Amino acid sequence: MKVIIADDSAIVRAILEQNLKAYQDIDIIASVSNGKRLINAVKTECPDAIISDSDMPELDGVCTLIDLASKISIPICILTEGKANVEKKHPYSVCLLEKPALNSYSKDFFDFLVEKLRSLVQIEGSPSKAASKNAADDLSAAANFQVLCIGASTGGPTAVSEVLRELGEDFPLPILYTQHIEIGADKTMAEWFCSVCPNIKIKIAEDGEEAKAGRVYMAPADRHLVIDHVKRDGTPVLSLSDEEPERFLRPAVNKLFRSAASHYGRACLAIILTGMGMDGAEGCKKICEEGGWTIAEDKSTCVVFGMPAAAIEMGGAKEILPRPQIPTRILNLVRKK
Repeated sequence: MKVIIADDSAIVRAILEQNLKAYQDIDIIASVSNGKRLINAVKTECPDAIISDSDMPELDGVCTLIDLASKISIPICILTEGKANVEKKHPYSVCLLEKPALNSYSKDFFDFLVEKLRSLVQIEGSPSKAASKNAADDLSAAANFQVLCIGASTGGPTAVSEVLRELGEDFPLPILYTQHIEIGADKTMAEWFCSVCPNIKIKIAEDGEEAKAGRVYMAPADRHLVIDHVKRDGTPVLSLSDEEPERFLRPAVNKLFRSAASHYGRACLAIILTGMGMDGAEGCKKICEEGGWTIAEDKSTCVVFGMPAAAIEMGGAKEILPRPQIPTRILNLVRKK
């Protein structure tokens, strides 16, 4: 269970962290000192639950926290001062516990706190669990996918190779891949991919090329990879663009993802993997808006959580999964009829 702690007292945060580490199913993923930082942490860390003081700078009061819990659909355990507050009725996703004095935190208190957290999460569900549940529920309405797009940056080659190896042979879709890469390094990278991913053919994309199923087409260095048009049988015809860099990047993941969203709509499947910055977030959101499907890599397996985090924060991630789960999920999605 991923938990964020929020309290303006560094001493209280330290007490909570130190004692909660004794519970194997509790993972403290962030510890923050005010409400603004709590909101930011929730957006980037995707917690299962929150433990928060009732009064903090920039997010004051029990009512504010209850309102926050209802908006973000994440259970919150609020530590309050005074029994009067504890006795009030609140939504099932919120529990109020009386905050002990600094010298009164006991094992019984933490056992009770952890049991409350477990029960809240079991009832409400976490963002990542909810995403997986919603994904399963929505599959019956999903279109048959016709293209898979991948975007990555820092740590990307290793991440992408791990995903590609697990897709097996005869993958049924063409795969279009944009990786932030230095000029002159693309050919070497493509050769490296071929050596570590013998199950699938990988090459640098060419202008005007038809992308075939079961092959990976990587954007060359310093050129945007986009889809020019789609043939009547669903085959994408690729285009390499010398347009200006986007956010100082060429190739840009956003360029590829937006073109795929425009041409394929609900038939577009995309994954955004480890990388620095925000590239790909707008493209992911566009794919979602057009009815397509996006998967963002979970922070737990990212080298840098920048690009997936930006996509999640912008509302461009239908699912959030650790890297080892992504290939299986892709295969389930593309084989769903």
